[in-house]
Amino acid sequence: MNWLRSFIAILLRGFLMGTADTIPGVSGGTMALITGIYERLVHSISKISFRFLEPLFKGDLKSFTRLAREEIDFELFIPLLTGIGMAVLTVSRLISFMITYYAAYTYAFFLGLILASAYLVFNRIDGFSLKNLISSIIGFIFAFLFVGLNPIQANHTLPVIFISGMIAICAMILPGISGAFMLLLLNQYEYMLGALTRFSIPDIITFITGAAIGILSFSRLLDYLLKNHEATTMAFLVGLMIGTLRLPYSKISIIDNSLILVIISAIIGFVLVILIESRFHYIEY
Repeated sequence: MNWLRSFIAILLRGFLMGTADTIPGVSGGTMALITGIYERLVHSISKISFRFLEPLFKGDLKSFTRLAREEIDFELFIPLLTGIGMAVLTVSRLISFMITYYAAYTYAFFLGLILASAYLVFNRIDGFSLKNLISSIIGFIFAFLFVGLNPIQANHTLPVIFISGMIAICAMILPGISGAFMLLLLNQYEYMLGALTRFSIPDIITFITGAAIGILSFSRLLDYLLKNHEATTMAFLVGLMIGTLRLPYSKISIIDNSLILVIISAIIGFVLVILIESRFHYIEY
């Protein structure tokens, strides 16, 4: 039954990642990090080189199966992608509703999520150094300026959706950079939520194809940084997360909303992340 427990544990992580990826300002990479699966995920993606396809073209199914198992961490990807898919197809409707009718409280909740995530990632950094501090400051400035950009008035043609998928997935795997926010900047967020709701196959397949190409390319760089410059990379990610707080903060209006409820929403988001981290800290996968 160990495989079943591992499957469920990774499935839940995938669901949390998929949920985060539907939220502008919150990163699925952050959820992977605080649930302890981040480095395995990045390394597993970076290992895929598609060498296993060569024997398939030659009709050598035995070699194809052997190489595919060597390259692809099926025990990770099958439950993780299942969980992500379940979350995207279900939570996207709830997020769309909440942002439409309870924007201030929803973004306050997001603010709490991001703040707690930054705190947890900060605790993972071993030791303090000037290099780490500079890295955090650079990350903060980049994210703060980035989230202040105005959305690009792009159309919704398949080539644009393909490129949007490539860009968004790179952000989704980075803790602190929200793939959903990237879609907002590219003017694709609401359109892709609608595509999921109405199950538009061409749009969904095009986006997934772009995302697959983007993540396979970017993961190699990220894997190198985590292996060789982990503390500096983590410090940069903390700065990114603090900088992205500008987005939910700018969306919170207390003019027409209760300040107390806004604060409570933020606290709930903060506590939820702490509980998730403490729970998954003890679950093996």
